[in-house]
Formats: sequence, C-alpha cells, structure tokens
Amino acid sequence: MVLFLSAIAYTILTKTLIAHHGKDSVIAKAIGRDFKGYLSIALYVSGILLSFMIPWLSYGLYFVVAVIWIIPDQRIEKILSN
Repeated sequence: MVLFLSAIAYTILTKTLIAHHGKDSVIAKAIGRDFKGYLSIALYVSGILLSFMIPWLSYGLYFVVAVIWIIPDQRIEKILSN
C-alpha cells in the first residue's frame, strides 16, 4: 500500500509541475504521457488485489515495477540536451 501511495504522490507531483509551468513547457514535454507512472499504479493495484489470493504473484508484480524504474528515465535529459 505504501508503494501504491508513493506512485500516486509521484503522479500528483508531475501533474502539479505541468500545471504550474504550462502544457508547452520543457518539463511537460519531458514528462510526456508518463507511461511508466501509470503502469506502476496499475501494477501496484493489481498486486494489492492479488495479494489476498496469490501472494507470490503480487510479489512478482512489485518486482516488475522495481525493474521498470531501475532502468534510468532519460526523458528530461533528452529534452534538456536539445
């Protein structure tokens, strides 16, 4: 549940930054659609629901989210280098 709430907080932060700087700002372009953020939330919800029936599968979903975020997110670096 803590991981899920952290993902929600990250999503709120990105939405707030985009709202503050504008939809055409550099940060809005860098964040884009935030596929990894929304995928993380979906996997966390699935993991929470599956934890009552198949605990080992929920552990696997949490591991997948960790692996997704271990891969560096270079969206901001790509935009700022241009």
